[in-house]
Amino acid sequence: MPGFLPSVPWPLLPSVAVFVVGGVITIVGSIRLVALGDALADRTGWGEAVFGVVFFGVATGLSGIVMTAVTASTGHPGLGYSNAVGGIAAQTTAVAVADAFYRRVNLEHAAASLSNLLFGCLLVALLALALLGSFTPDVTVWGIHPVSVVLVACYLGGLRLIRTAGTRPMWNPVGTTETRPDVPQEHGVLDRQATSVLWTRFALVGIFVAVSGWAVSLAAESLVETTGLSTGFTGGVLLGIVNGLPETVTAIAAVRQGAVTLAVAAVLGGNILDVITLVVGDVAYRQGSIYHAASTDDLLITTVGLFMTTTLLGGLLVRQACGWGRLGFEGIILVASYLGMTVLLAI
Repeated sequence: MPGFLPSVPWPLLPSVAVFVVGGVITIVGSIRLVALGDALADRTGWGEAVFGVVFFGVATGLSGIVMTAVTASTGHPGLGYSNAVGGIAAQTTAVAVADAFYRRVNLEHAAASLSNLLFGCLLVALLALALLGSFTPDVTVWGIHPVSVVLVACYLGGLRLIRTAGTRPMWNPVGTTETRPDVPQEHGVLDRQATSVLWTRFALVGIFVAVSGWAVSLAAESLVETTGLSTGFTGGVLLGIVNGLPETVTAIAAVRQGAVTLAVAAVLGGNILDVITLVVGDVAYRQGSIYHAASTDDLLITTVGLFMTTTLLGGLLVRQACGWGRLGFEGIILVASYLGMTVLLAI
């Protein structure tokens, strides 16, 4: 732990103060990340989907990586596992929240793109591999389970495949009057700044958001350690909500700025990095495989994340213009799935 923060648990008042202040900083920083990221996506030619998944995923997921590494290395692999996968369900629910802020049409209808669909498929594959790791033999090489190597290979290979598919698309969603294609837009004063300046600002704000998110995670850990809640509920729900805050704010801010593709991509990117965070936890945990340290609650969280991802993919494919309560069918299912998971973990 860095020296400027005392070890947890903290007293109640400082914990609440850090939680609130860190949350506000995270919100403000995430909104700024959207403007910078949208400009860089157009400047580099990578597009909102690729930029959102790769760079937003890293910028908003650093705090989760640190928390998983710390908890796993200090002999709490279960908390490290649930912290890694716990944000996935919360962040996927953020799509439904962002949809509520997009009043024109169902968000998944407007944001349907080849890249978002392929990144969703990649996330399904990574979650399935993580689950398989818990059911394979508990064998490690230099303290690392073979599934961790496969996860990294699948992630890198998937990024390359999706990037190549974007240059030679064999499939595209049908355009409608409400489809918002990812095309370069004007970004005001940001268009007059050098690309290197934009990258520097994006990196600095990303680090700022990551540190504040990490501090909020520590505050949340302090709050829950005194309550006697289970590791699965603590990591899967409470810390999951905290770690999902940057992606939620980013998605809402992107929708309000009209960057609908970026809104969905930011959520998918954060979820993909959360699965890769398991590899970091597996390396940090030297007593065995982190996949075999997962409890039944942890496997439940992973399975719910897998179900919610496939539901999101279904929404991107069906592209319902307007569903129930101004949300698509997938938005209702996402919210119901998250609430159901929370109840199961709490009882």
